[in-house]
Amino acid sequence: MSDDLQFLKVERPEEHLLLVTINRPDVRNAFNTATGLEVTRLFTALSHDPGDVRCVVLTGAGDRAFCAGADLKERHGMTDEAWVRQHEIYERMLLAVLDCPLPVIAAVNGPAFAGGFELMLCCDFAWAVRTARFALTEVTLGIMPGGGGTQTLPRTAGLRRAKEIILSGRPFDAEQALVWGIVNRLCDPGRLMDETLELARIICANAPLSVRQAKKSMQHGTQTDLHTGMLFEIEAYNRLVGTEDRIEGITAYNEKRRPVFKGR
Repeated sequence: MSDDLQFLKVERPEEHLLLVTINRPDVRNAFNTATGLEVTRLFTALSHDPGDVRCVVLTGAGDRAFCAGADLKERHGMTDEAWVRQHEIYERMLLAVLDCPLPVIAAVNGPAFAGGFELMLCCDFAWAVRTARFALTEVTLGIMPGGGGTQTLPRTAGLRRAKEIILSGRPFDAEQALVWGIVNRLCDPGRLMDETLELARIICANAPLSVRQAKKSMQHGTQTDLHTGMLFEIEAYNRLVGTEDRIEGITAYNEKRRPVFKGR
């Protein structure tokens, strides 16, 4: 799934864990058309056949930025038709990340602006360096967030806070992002990847089918009323009862040992 990638660096730091790095540090990891296609291809493949991958960490190369959003130099002089065609690629890219059945953690190693912020919001949650900054600046450029920002940010930080962020276009710092629930944890710059990978390692050690079903239940159940969400949850739960991992988990508990989950 990682063959012939030009702008993404894909690594397997250890079993079950995939580290994906947007690798355009010279332009603050802004994504161009080719990057959009690569992210879409990679995450679509993970959705169709994750193999033994149980968790994904997404970050940016270097220490200047997580992702500055779309590469505006590539967009300079585009016709309206070309702009719309390119944006459709970015829409598919963001939906591919959002729809990934595996946990996706954003390790925000620097500023996340515009589409880069929207990409982070499509991940399940984010840990960031204390020096990170965030903004949805689209209204300052004559457009508006078009990568899900008007939908994901209100669901993350609340509608009134999202209105403030989006309608002003003003950047805010990592401490504010933490208080507003936009990132889950702040790390020292030299510790971000170690700490994020340690969390990913914990997730990878859990039963992979259980993790995926729990994510699906939260993702879909919270989009409906509480009663319907609880019914969705029990349907997801019941699919785990007949698995080998459920038997292994209970057996290991009673034998006072660590379970060895196989995703079956």
